[in-house]
Amino acid sequence: MEEELECPNSSPEKRYFPESLDSSDGDEDGVLACEDLELNPFDGLPYSSRYYKLLKEREDLPIWKEKYSFMESLLQSQVVIVSGGAKCGKSSQVPQWCAEYCLSIHYQHGGVICTQVHKQTAVQLALRVADEMDVNIGHEVGYVIPFENCCTSETILRYCTDDMLQREMMSNPFLGSYGVIIVDDVHERSIATDVLLGLLKDVLLARPELKLIINSSPLLIGKLSSYYGDVPLIEVKSKHAVEVVYLSGAQKDSLKSILSLIFEIHHSGEKGDIVVFLACEQDIEKAYEIVCQEGSHLTPDLGELVVVPLYPKEKCTLFKPADEVERSCQASQRRVVLTTSSGESLIWSNTVRFVIDVGVERRKVYNPRIRATSLVTQPISQSQAEIRKQIVGASSSGKLFCLYAEEFASKDMRPLKPAEMQEANLTSMVLFLKRIDIAGLGHCGFMNRPAPESLMQALEDLDYLAALDNDGNLSEFGIIMSEFPLDPQLSKSILAACEFDCVDEMLTIAAMVTAPNCFSHLPHGAEAAARACWKTFLHPDGDHFTLINVYKAYQDTTLNSASEHCVEKWCQDRFLSCSALRTADVIRAELLEIIKRIELPYAEPAFGSTENSLNIKKALLSGYFMQIARDVDGAGNYLMLTHKQVAQLHPLSGYSITKKVPEWVLFHKFSISENNYIRIASEISPELFMQLAPQYYFSNLPPSESKDILQQVMGRLAPISTMNKEGEKCPESTEQRCTVQ
Repeated sequence: MEEELECPNSSPEKRYFPESLDSSDGDEDGVLACEDLELNPFDGLPYSSRYYKLLKEREDLPIWKEKYSFMESLLQSQVVIVSGGAKCGKSSQVPQWCAEYCLSIHYQHGGVICTQVHKQTAVQLALRVADEMDVNIGHEVGYVIPFENCCTSETILRYCTDDMLQREMMSNPFLGSYGVIIVDDVHERSIATDVLLGLLKDVLLARPELKLIINSSPLLIGKLSSYYGDVPLIEVKSKHAVEVVYLSGAQKDSLKSILSLIFEIHHSGEKGDIVVFLACEQDIEKAYEIVCQEGSHLTPDLGELVVVPLYPKEKCTLFKPADEVERSCQASQRRVVLTTSSGESLIWSNTVRFVIDVGVERRKVYNPRIRATSLVTQPISQSQAEIRKQIVGASSSGKLFCLYAEEFASKDMRPLKPAEMQEANLTSMVLFLKRIDIAGLGHCGFMNRPAPESLMQALEDLDYLAALDNDGNLSEFGIIMSEFPLDPQLSKSILAACEFDCVDEMLTIAAMVTAPNCFSHLPHGAEAAARACWKTFLHPDGDHFTLINVYKAYQDTTLNSASEHCVEKWCQDRFLSCSALRTADVIRAELLEIIKRIELPYAEPAFGSTENSLNIKKALLSGYFMQIARDVDGAGNYLMLTHKQVAQLHPLSGYSITKKVPEWVLFHKFSISENNYIRIASEISPELFMQLAPQYYFSNLPPSESKDILQQVMGRLAPISTMNKEGEKCPESTEQRCTVQ
């Protein structure tokens, strides 16, 4: 072994086993002396000086001490569990070690793929690891996220979101391209991660040569061990203790307590950035406004207070350490990061010294009985609290301020974060499972079985959408729907658009509602100016049509502008999100590729004509007939057709801006919360609804005044609907399925 360390070029394969890579005992001068001679076996080029610098940083990570035991376990076992806290290095180092293992056996069974819950972390990990391995991003190391693929057929190590690996299984169920699969951040308990863990148990049986690595926080290890049986466990210990300060009573006015703490820390003069975990995005916006306002009055001697809002769900990037060029300029700055739950994995900076935790979160909980999501404020789990502590654990002098009592943590917090599968709409998941022929959902080996009621509702919705045949298997329609990486209702609308000659317009709508909201939140002090700008895009038929106007204007600007800066300026002047519109552009291009690949009919755009507007509404209704509401009092109080919840149009809706109150609307989103808002709504007629909605869906609606009105409409339409185009009576069986099939 000593000979191998002295002569790194001899026997390149052996170099990738743990003993030969651990250079911590070697002579630094000796390593640097042979720098020009040592070749990178992944690309055959000499290592750069940056590789050795980063190698020193890697050796300081807590997980580095476990490399030998990990490699031994990888060689001897099919499944290995790695338990470690935030920033211990498991997400960046374990995949590299697995790539070394695959190289040592000459990629006999394929390369390495590592899943992430968030697309931001997948991209940034790929960039970081490519840097550490001294290879090119997009070649030896790459990433695959929704609507973006930065890989080639030669890519050895790829990072991807868990839902992208799930989609890959539709065409390659046994994942034959990979020799090692790493499922990271299992403790996040996303639906896609839980589905992968269940399916990979069967894949491992079919492919004994396949290796599965599971990375998780320590509190989930007991559950994982019982789920996968007696498998090796690699435990990574934290480097530093963290001082935890419980501030009981602060929860009564958590925002005031947070602001007081931020300025108290800043006035203390102690160095380090601050991360604040709030309950919801609205709290981020409130805190951002106040901290910016108060921070502008601080004395310059204290240094600048830079506020960074970090939104985990949509519009955020990562919170990373500043590079060396910026560090000197930012010596007098203190950054305050405002985020919510799921933001833990997005904090990458080692400059964080203080964490403030409110101890509660606002979660989306889906109710299958009324087909609506409720926003529920509840305590975070003990595992989440532990991860937040670990964010400051990488520093030797970090402090965690808990705005709750220690008793609250032990009594009110659940040990583990609830599985998303037990709280979400499962229609997309069931469509996927049907696509890969997983029969008997009740017997599928999930770590936490979904509620039977949620599964039944998902199957019922797929049946209403004509995605299932009479035997409960996927229909041809359902197979085509599963090709689109969209909500099944949106996929159905696109397929219906093929019949109604409005595919071009429907793809634009699909891209715009899938991308983050293009309308920025009303800027403080410029609300009137923003509304005046947005009025120029409004369409009388509703918000879906307004989104088409916005996208077309953005596209025209992009085509006619000399630079990207001009496009950004155009968006900024109109209070539109340029990044959201760019995302919509990418999504639309991929959806168009799918349309072409599966050879669906594509008519020329005809947006603006009366017939086209009617056709777009028909296509939308074909997918969203379950999301209809009626104004019951002429004042904008909308009653849902499927249940008794009342909602108002969102303030950013075109109807709210123009003060118009349509009687019947089709809406894209609705959540039960303090302010029940319908988002992205367009006017429809009850006659159109009765023509497009499946009769057996209508018959299952609960009794209501709205249903009585629709019943009368159906009576008027009945003589027409029972005759076909040639004047002949239609067979009764056609009433049992949606018109568009």
